[in-house]
Amino acid sequence: MDSPALVLFLVTACLGAYVQAVAGFAMGLLMMAVMAASGLVALPVTAAAVSLLALTNILWSLHGHVHEVSRRLLGVLALSVVPAVGSGVWALGVLDRHHVRLLEALFALFIIAGSLSMLWQPRPLRNASGACATFTAGFAGGVLGGLFAASGPVLGWFMYRQPLPIASVRATLLAFFALASSTRLVLVGASGGLTQAVWISAGLALPLVLLGTWLGRRYPPSFGEAGLRRAAFGLLLVIGIWMLIHAALVGTCNPACSR
Repeated sequence: MDSPALVLFLVTACLGAYVQAVAGFAMGLLMMAVMAASGLVALPVTAAAVSLLALTNILWSLHGHVHEVSRRLLGVLALSVVPAVGSGVWALGVLDRHHVRLLEALFALFIIAGSLSMLWQPRPLRNASGACATFTAGFAGGVLGGLFAASGPVLGWFMYRQPLPIASVRATLLAFFALASSTRLVLVGASGGLTQAVWISAGLALPLVLLGTWLGRRYPPSFGEAGLRRAAFGLLLVIGIWMLIHAALVGTCNPACSR
C-alpha cells in the first residue's frame, strides 16, 4: 500500500475494531467498504489483510467468553465453513481477474443489502432455528466471508433472531467469524495471497485494532449500541450506494476508463 492507502487502512482498522467491540460484528464490513470505496487497494489484498486483523481481534474479544458460545448452533454452522469460504475465495479470484466492475457492483449491492438488514432490527424467533436453516445461514455467511472477508450481515441477522441471551449471540458470532477467518487465511495462504504487503499492513494496523477493541470495551458510546449500529450502517449504506453508482458509470465508459 502507498502512504494514503495505508493511513486510511490504519484509521479504518481502529474504527472498525471499536464498532465490533461494542456491537459484536462489522469490523470486516466497515474496513472492506471504506477501502473499496477509496479505490486505492485491490479487493483481494484488502480482504487478506482484513482477515488477519479480524482473526486477531475476534480471538481477543472472545477471550473469557467461550463458555457463552452456543455449541449446538456453532456445531452446525461449522459444517458449512470450508466449502462455503472456499467457494467465496475462488469466486473473488475469478471476478478480480476477469470481471472487476461486476465485482465492485456485487460488493456495493452486498453493502447496501447488509446495511438495510442491520438497520432493520430483527425480531427474535420463539424457537431456535433448525439444523437446515442454520446450515444455510452458515453457508451464505461463509461464501460472503470468502468473497469479501465479511460475514456479519448474514450471520448477524440470523443470530440476533435466535431466542438466546445477547451475550451468547455475540460469543457464537465471534466463534463463527474465527472459524471463517482461519479457513480463509489457510486457503488464501496456500494460493500465495498472503504477500509481504498484506503482512506489513496488517502488522502496522494490529496495535490500532487492539486499541479500538479496548476503547469499545472501556468507553462504549453514550448513545448506546443501537445508536452506534444505526450510525455505522447508515454510513455503510451511503458508501454502498456511491460505489454502485460509480461502478455503473465506469462500466459505461470506454475501456480506458476502467482498470
